[in-house]
Amino acid sequence: MAEKILELRNLKKYYGKGDSEVRALDDVSLDINEGELLVLVGNSGCGKSTLLNVIAGMDSPDSGEIIFDGTDITKYKDKELTNFRKEKIGFIFQFYNLLPDLTAIENVRMSIAGKDIDHKAEKTLEMVGLGGEKMNQYPSQMSGGEQQRVSIARALVKDTKLILCDEPTGALDDKTGRKILNLLQDLVRKEGQTMVIVTHSSPIAAIADRVVTMRDGKIIKIAQNDNPSDADTIEW
Repeated sequence: MAEKILELRNLKKYYGKGDSEVRALDDVSLDINEGELLVLVGNSGCGKSTLLNVIAGMDSPDSGEIIFDGTDITKYKDKELTNFRKEKIGFIFQFYNLLPDLTAIENVRMSIAGKDIDHKAEKTLEMVGLGGEKMNQYPSQMSGGEQQRVSIARALVKDTKLILCDEPTGALDDKTGRKILNLLQDLVRKEGQTMVIVTHSSPIAAIADRVVTMRDGKIIKIAQNDNPSDADTIEW
């Protein structure tokens, strides 16, 4: 039986009032297991990105509990939330968010502190296929897929228990997107990472252990996938 890494209990997040009220999260409850690849799907505005931001501590719910490794992070103060994001969560964005004036290895080093940061950054970049001279290239010298690999390395080097991905292939062509998905899938299957991916792409759901469908701020379906597809076999 897998251990729960994250427990979401009755989360609510509303914007506006009266006729203009938007229920971004409307009593959402969900457990996420250690070593699981979970995909959140749904139309634009369904609440999936809000849920990801709330899990990451970048936004606060109006009510409910977010229990990470046994601790309710909704009770954290601002400084505790900052430390939580820094130490416990890896985040992979759609548009990479790399600093343009820093090389690949410098971008990765920014995520960590302490001893041996050069060694850790090098090893992590090698893990995502960006060893050698690629480490010293600037984002403007790299393809979109390479920049996303730097973004992934930046999330991995922190050695967090949970990685959150917001449309990680949305800015990539199909071939490059498949390669990135293959890498993310390997991180879960071979490295034991726990990963939550938000996406509009139905094919991406095929690689997940579970697919959570949202609509109007609610979870309307949770589907178990007993035989996740290999990312290389996905038809886009």
